[in-house]
Amino acid sequence: MDLLNTLVDKGLRRESPTRDEALAVLATSDDDLLDVVAAAGKVRRHWFGRRVKLNYLVNLKSGLCPEDCSYCSQRLGSTAGILKYTWLKPDEASEAAAAGLAGGAKRVCLVASGRGPTDRDVDRVSETIRTIKDRHEDVEVCACLGLLSDGQAERLREAGADAYNHNLNTSEATYGDITTTHTYADRVDTVNKAHAAGLSACSGLIAGMGESDGDLVDVVFSLRELDPDSVPVNFLIPFEGTPLAKEWNLTPQRCLRILAMVRFVCPDAEVRIAGGREVHLRTMQPLALHLANSIFLGDYLTSEGQAGRADLEMIADAGFEVEGADQVTLPEHRVSAAGGCGSHEGAGCGSQAEAGCGSQAEAGCGSHEGAGCGSHAAGGCGSHEGGGVCGTASAPEPAANEARTDLVAVRRRGAGTDLAPNA
Repeated sequence: MDLLNTLVDKGLRRESPTRDEALAVLATSDDDLLDVVAAAGKVRRHWFGRRVKLNYLVNLKSGLCPEDCSYCSQRLGSTAGILKYTWLKPDEASEAAAAGLAGGAKRVCLVASGRGPTDRDVDRVSETIRTIKDRHEDVEVCACLGLLSDGQAERLREAGADAYNHNLNTSEATYGDITTTHTYADRVDTVNKAHAAGLSACSGLIAGMGESDGDLVDVVFSLRELDPDSVPVNFLIPFEGTPLAKEWNLTPQRCLRILAMVRFVCPDAEVRIAGGREVHLRTMQPLALHLANSIFLGDYLTSEGQAGRADLEMIADAGFEVEGADQVTLPEHRVSAAGGCGSHEGAGCGSQAEAGCGSQAEAGCGSHEGAGCGSHAAGGCGSHEGGGVCGTASAPEPAANEARTDLVAVRRRGAGTDLAPNA
């Protein structure tokens, strides 16, 4: 296919595709899907080899957010049954981070719900960063605290933060449809503040909110212009109790095409599969590793993820390897230009990537509510015609984009609980 040959050539040269070419990737047929994955995989391997970076989320403060982001389980007015707790103490956060590092993560993403941090909040997070760094010298730390005020990014960097995450989420044209309590421009400003402070910038998107192909292409081209080191791609988890609870628009094939498009537009950036990969990619997750070079290990902010051991087995079975703490994630030209994360030799940070809130469908909040067997729209365990047991042959096959609330579970372990985390 001439389109794919052209996109590979451009990706290897760090040249941007045209908008029409990006749209054409999203419009490819299922018959051509493996060709699309193979082409984008060439670009991924050129810049990142067969390494997969593991990132681990620690939710420092969960729920009770005053913002009204429609996709988020922690939003104002959300009735999702998520964990709600105030700030973790530095020792608690460090213990939570240690679980992820023991599982193979090289970056810890510290996330807190809210519009943005107060100066006292920055002091609190700075103490947490120093505590983690004292105990784990080589760890990369990314903060995701919402909109930043002047001087706050600099203070986080002084405390030892390597990166800052703040997602654009969707196109500027449609941003007002999902959030009214802050603007798209506010988000761009925070990403620029992180850049200016010498932090490695991480910014990504959420797919599956009812946006058009044009909206997806627009936000990814906006991200390319902002030039973050890491681009997390979230797939909306329609959380019961949020305005987007009925938005089940994604199929595994659609998710793979989106990841391929992001890789072609941002060829040398760390592309991370963030929230929603288990819900929407499902058994196609290993194919997505040919497109993205980074994932989250274990659970997300307010939702459960795939078991950490299963993540590691998936990576190995697909022929990839976990990126070590002594390996630099970013290509050399990005490392030398970055300044912040990834600029020091041999790195721990060096990897850029980031994660931050961008996990869970979204951005800070955004986990989804769990449902068990039988909660999906098709009826559930034993409710389909003829009776039957959940999982037996008598159960009907789900439609490609049918609501799969059976794959959604609220996080009930790890940070904010007395139970061991999933890492």
